[in-house]
Amino acid sequence: MALALVTGGTAGIGHAFAVELAARGWDLVLVARDAARLTTVAEDLRSRYGVTAETITADLSVREDVLRVAQRLEDPESPVEMLINNAGFGIHASLLDKDFSIQEKALDVMCLAVLILSGAAGRSMSARGHGSIINIGSSSGIITTGNYSAVKAWVNTYTEGLANELRGTGVIVTAVLPGWVRTEFHERAGINASKLPGVVWLEADDLVREALDDNERGKVLSVPSMRWRTALWVGRHTPRPVIRWVSRKLSNSRKNP
Repeated sequence: MALALVTGGTAGIGHAFAVELAARGWDLVLVARDAARLTTVAEDLRSRYGVTAETITADLSVREDVLRVAQRLEDPESPVEMLINNAGFGIHASLLDKDFSIQEKALDVMCLAVLILSGAAGRSMSARGHGSIINIGSSSGIITTGNYSAVKAWVNTYTEGLANELRGTGVIVTAVLPGWVRTEFHERAGINASKLPGVVWLEADDLVREALDDNERGKVLSVPSMRWRTALWVGRHTPRPVIRWVSRKLSNSRKNP
């Protein structure tokens, strides 16, 4: 069976990818920081779907850990056919904070690690003439809600650039640009999303199925659901001063209980 490596594969969208891939018969390499949770998730997937589930305990803000995962991606003895760069977290902090450690960690995990791991996967896969790389960007990359928007704008653009470089090699590269997804992501980040209407929310399982299908069809950008495709189109055609105004309103609403 084919092998997929999923970063942040024990929770949220990453876990949904792991479950859907296992259900489709893929063997897995799961990467996350929490060793106990990794073990639990891997054992569950093995028992439910009869797949193999290797685990790598790694903190992707630590360069040595990222390089260990990159080395696994380039292992010729057990080739990885799909990379899901999902690991990430919300940033509930001001750009003016004197302590910028959370901003630095965000760049390490959601930009630098994506660059290193995608490069490793791209080299290995293109040498074999086939493979898939899926990077979890965000529709927030077109707005201006602090560093998270900046980080995800980088992921979205980087993935399109990587798709250009790998065009014609047999490697399919896709950026997923979801909107608001029902996971533990926002609670863990301390983001208040209680005032958002139900229509904006996506289910992680639906997002993952659409993303995998879009990647299989060779789409570079996957925007799950018609409502979010419409929202993204509107956002891309809206004057930037309006986008900044909307972003300020959205940021302020998250601060209120």
